[in-house]
Amino acid sequence: MRKVAVVTTGFFDGVHLGHRHVLETVVSAARERGEEAIVVTFWPHPRTVLQQDAREFRLLTSLEEKKALLAEAGIDRVEVLPFTREFAALKAEEYLQLLRTRFAATLIVMGYDNHIGSDRKTAKELCDVDVLKVDALENYFSQGFAKNQFSNAVTRPGTEENYFLQGFAKNQFSSAHSEHLSCHSEPSSCHSEHSYCHSERSEESPGTISSTKIRLALEEGRIQEANEMLGYSYGLYGVVVAGNRMGRTIGFPTANMHLYEPLKLVPGNGVYAVEVEVLGAKYKGMCNIGTRPTVGGTTRTIETHILDFEQDIYGLPMRLRFLRRIRDERKFPSLEALRAQLLEDRQQIRTLG
Repeated sequence: MRKVAVVTTGFFDGVHLGHRHVLETVVSAARERGEEAIVVTFWPHPRTVLQQDAREFRLLTSLEEKKALLAEAGIDRVEVLPFTREFAALKAEEYLQLLRTRFAATLIVMGYDNHIGSDRKTAKELCDVDVLKVDALENYFSQGFAKNQFSNAVTRPGTEENYFLQGFAKNQFSSAHSEHLSCHSEPSSCHSEHSYCHSERSEESPGTISSTKIRLALEEGRIQEANEMLGYSYGLYGVVVAGNRMGRTIGFPTANMHLYEPLKLVPGNGVYAVEVEVLGAKYKGMCNIGTRPTVGGTTRTIETHILDFEQDIYGLPMRLRFLRRIRDERKFPSLEALRAQLLEDRQQIRTLG
């Protein structure tokens, strides 16, 4: 016999604090009802399928990273649906029927002004369904809330990105509170075993938390701001590959990273304090992202000098967690001038808590 479930659905790129506000509601409701907490997500990202600036678009989390973060948030099961043009064109009734055949949802956790399907229908237009509305964490920073403090946030609704054809699975969040809704419509083929999708905003009020804002902060090197919105330190995961070994000549050997997820967003060029996880241990590190102009480089690389570390790790996996931006990448007049600056950078990173 299938377990019944409390369900929410969406792409959840980054699984940031705004997402976690929704996830907390899903988990809390599921525990109270003795049911499973399920997230139905999609892969690949809708932008890459619908070619909405797909060439420039980058992800905050790989699929595996997203699954891990959702599990950390208390979600019992993550289901991944393939996102295709055919899927994007599904009308609301078709999408709900698809979910009805796969999941036994007794409660739908959804946001303000939710629209489902390529025909952009609301839950009230579709069926009689038990809905728990969760509004967004807005003005999180301007109100001065600590992480994971979600009560009393007063906010305004924003406008979301239309990742789906004609608004398929579109959802907005406004102020931070939950509300039970009861929708009534004429009898139809659908019933209460339904769910919905949520996505991200492209036009937002200043206090909102969104994947779009986090991407912009990372691209501009505003690491601490991005980490505050995420609720954790942004990371990159990849394999250590051979470089030109130039760093060794000036006493700063580096580990060059090739990302496992090619669409993963790399923070803006510069020098960063990072936490390095390799060989089962964690170290302080100094990561340079850029083209290495001092040595005539033209290709963008991710190079990390691991403090107090001398082991050979070529071909091994390595994870970086970005803590703080130290400075811009710049061209130095000589390798000796570069070395002097790196000595200063390393000392600054050593003193960080």
